[in-house]
Amino acid sequence: MKLLKATTFLVAAAMATGAAAQQDGGRLDLIVQPEPPGLMLGLVQNGPTQMVAGQIYEGLLRYNQDLEPQPSLAKEWEISDDGMTYTFKLQEGVKWHDGEPFSAADVIFTTKFLQDNHARFRGAFSHVESVEAPDDNTIVIHMKEPYGPFINAFEAGSMPIVPKHIYEGTDYATNEMNNTPIGTGPYTFVEWEKGSFIHLKKNPDYYLDGLPHIDDLYYRVVPDAASRAVAFETGEVDVLPGGAIENWDVARLTKMDNVCSTSEGWEFFAPHAWMWLNNREGPTSNKLFRKAVMYALDREFVKDVVWNGFGKVPTGPVSSKTNFYTDDVPQYPHDPEKAKELLKEMGYDGTPVRLLPLPYGETWQRWAEAVKQNLEEVGISVDIDSADVAGWNEKTANWDYDMAFTYLYQYGDPALGVARNYIESQIQKGSPWNNVEGYVNPEVDAMWEAAAVEPDNAKRQDMYTEIQQKIVEDVPVAWLLEIEFPTIYRCEVKNLITTGIGLNDGLRDAWIEQ
Repeated sequence: MKLLKATTFLVAAAMATGAAAQQDGGRLDLIVQPEPPGLMLGLVQNGPTQMVAGQIYEGLLRYNQDLEPQPSLAKEWEISDDGMTYTFKLQEGVKWHDGEPFSAADVIFTTKFLQDNHARFRGAFSHVESVEAPDDNTIVIHMKEPYGPFINAFEAGSMPIVPKHIYEGTDYATNEMNNTPIGTGPYTFVEWEKGSFIHLKKNPDYYLDGLPHIDDLYYRVVPDAASRAVAFETGEVDVLPGGAIENWDVARLTKMDNVCSTSEGWEFFAPHAWMWLNNREGPTSNKLFRKAVMYALDREFVKDVVWNGFGKVPTGPVSSKTNFYTDDVPQYPHDPEKAKELLKEMGYDGTPVRLLPLPYGETWQRWAEAVKQNLEEVGISVDIDSADVAGWNEKTANWDYDMAFTYLYQYGDPALGVARNYIESQIQKGSPWNNVEGYVNPEVDAMWEAAAVEPDNAKRQDMYTEIQQKIVEDVPVAWLLEIEFPTIYRCEVKNLITTGIGLNDGLRDAWIEQ
């Protein structure tokens, strides 16, 4: 058995962060952009939701910047030598924010809750045979087959543990407690003044002694990027998460006195941006049209001008930062003439396509305009169909689009963060975080399944290389950018980024130098 214990990680963390110098107290103001559509992390997985709710809810594990598992609600765990059994020993004395005790029954309930509401969880747990709780502090997961990536499936965004006593027997989507989320995390929900701020406060009953350090967190909702930059300049906010301001303001703000920045904290996510192309109907259902879109796009221009160099043009579905990546795939350089040839070959009649931008700020709007210009230059008629975050969620979840911007996280392994976007079993109307484009290829589905359970990494690489080659040939989506998101903050804020998911769970350890 492979046994991992909390104490090793906690001692190492204390040595690395200089625990003796840490100070308690203070208030931290952060930007959240855009305003989350909700904070019930088991139901909503938008990036802004994960950033705020990751302080309220917890998973069984956290992951460091080398993507190695660390304790969270599980203090230690064992993986059997044959990879068929995972045993988690839970932290003792944990309470939900309403004072009710946390136990293994909550974890069992969560596995059922998330099957219906969380595409990424559903994909990871498709390899699970059963889950049992031999006692209140132990969870045992029995696998259908060995599945190496499984140990990376337990952070707060992938498997947020939800309270059984609040949700069992209710309509999850309409449960009134969705508005006042209850978790086990280091911060508790206080107030949400829509359009202004979300206030969280220190959990006085948190099960880890001495944590958290900061008394109050205020996630500030500021409607436009210029105002967010001003709020940081004037000291109104202390932290600008990645993507909170337009890219052209990053260099200016980081030159200010007492301002620090980092690109760390995205290792686990490797955010990958693309446009969903509706494979079901309209011009985008034709592979020749989708290839024409790829050739029409000037992705290097977008990277350099719209994103100010923060990113890398992707070659396909797997990020170059993710395990088992390859660039040995069909290439789509900017070639307007090739795009026109493909459109002529398919007999494109000029039918307009609707382009749905991601409502995350001016950079994304400029990106949509650049795409529209590129496509119209080759003869594709484009109508921009804008929506707010809730509207974007609804339109993409219900397949009401032709082309739609998105970016999703990769979670360190293609089996966890990539496959869900391309396998037929993940086509589920009502969710904007799965195979929204409607790509169907049974041959590739079988390859995904085989690669996920292959124990030999060299063979997995060969299998994932072939998968990437086939998907890039089919071009079910238009891959746009491997995004880099710098975080900007006051230098007196310490330990802000301590894991591979950065601000989404790092505030447990953060403190302010007084």
